[in-house]
Parts: sequence; C-alpha cells; structure tokens
Amino acid sequence: MVNGRTVLERFPAGGPRGSWPAEEFAHARRLEGLPAEVVMDLATDAFLVIVRGGDSATADAAA
Repeated sequence: MVNGRTVLERFPAGGPRGSWPAEEFAHARRLEGLPAEVVMDLATDAFLVIVRGGDSATADAAA
C-alpha cells in the first residue's frame, strides 16, 4: 500500500492501439465489488489499477 492506495495490477502505457487492458481489468474488479480505478504513474510510464484507502487484505481478495 502506498499513500493510502493498494495497487492491484500494473500495465505498460505502450499497449496496442485500441486495447485498454488496465480499464478492462479495473472494470472486472468493479464487477466483483472492489472500487478499482486506473491512474497513470508518470515515473514508470505505466497505468496502475488501484483501490484507494485499501489494505493488503483487499488486494489479496482481488488476486
């Protein structure tokens, strides 16, 4: 957990055109009841699927 956020998954920013794997992953987690959202990590040039204010138990449940 970093800054009150649990990172569920990381996706490289340079994915194939027309493909949104981070958004698809986050959508699937929301269907499971997790308030997942996608944010951009500029330092690593990656999209992160996170849960704000989550804890490690939340991330373990999603895995």
